[in-house]
Amino acid sequence: MPSFFLLKLIMLILSRRPRRNRISAGLRDMVAENTLSVNDFIFPMFVQEGSGAKVEIRSMPGIFRYSLDTLLTEIEDVVAHGIRSVCLFPNYPESKKDSVGSESIREGTLYLRALSEIKNKFPELVVMTDVALDPYSSDGHDGIVKDGKILNDESVEVLVKMAVAQAKAGADIIGPSDMMDGRVGAIRRALDEEGFINTSIMAYTAKYASAFYGPFRDALESAPKFGDKKTYQMNPANVKEALVEAELDYAEGADILMVKPAFSYLDVIKTLKDNFDLPVSAYNVSGEYAMIKAAAQNGWIDGDKAMMEMLISMKRAGADIILSYFAKEAAALLNQA
Repeated sequence: MPSFFLLKLIMLILSRRPRRNRISAGLRDMVAENTLSVNDFIFPMFVQEGSGAKVEIRSMPGIFRYSLDTLLTEIEDVVAHGIRSVCLFPNYPESKKDSVGSESIREGTLYLRALSEIKNKFPELVVMTDVALDPYSSDGHDGIVKDGKILNDESVEVLVKMAVAQAKAGADIIGPSDMMDGRVGAIRRALDEEGFINTSIMAYTAKYASAFYGPFRDALESAPKFGDKKTYQMNPANVKEALVEAELDYAEGADILMVKPAFSYLDVIKTLKDNFDLPVSAYNVSGEYAMIKAAAQNGWIDGDKAMMEMLISMKRAGADIILSYFAKEAAALLNQA
């Protein structure tokens, strides 16, 4: 145990005192290494058929499925919070699903109509889409199923048609979330051939087979009818594999690389950020949202503080963009600061 006099001597010669930079809120903000901005956010939203509908998702308190009319009203509020981008996901009834996702490209279908009306009403809003078969598939998988297996190349052909249809409807960013091999390159070629050279692709580069997607599947009512998604989504044990996926997406023409989920995969976000000169996005998924909401409702944590801590961790790891169901709540807090 050091003597009192030794401790006093150490204190006298201590020239570096890190606490000096923590002494006040002004100093702490001044030397902050990372900051959150409303500009960082993309707000995921859900559209369903009907009119006048606003249905809260049971496992995602505060998040709703909207019919198109109420969705447009809600987007007005989203924009008023300063959020400049949304990502739209569709909820379709089972009656409109089949084995090849025909509804995804049908003229006049809800999703394409919604994209068009959003862009017409909010031309400056950056609208991102979802490209995968699960919302439209009677099998609930992200690709075409045959004899219990998910077919890669046949699925890509359908995904390409979906992407082009979404671009024609006004999408600014195409988000292939399916994890089929080669889909980014195929979509890029098709978009360019159709004249959509300025439509971006945010590749779901490292999308893991995660337990944190459960509430999202409640939102879309799109859980797999059999098996799981481990033959196309990534093994949570792997990070080097994410580099392989990123190299492919980079070479195939992706404009932004995504990691999904975010909070349990901060190391993967950092790995992609350190190795590629493209923007990196993080998808703060439904299960991550639901955990904080449930804990806060039980009084176990301060929900606002936990939310902001979770979001800043993604920025600290290297995320340039954050897709988050917290976006509107976080924006309200940031606007008060």
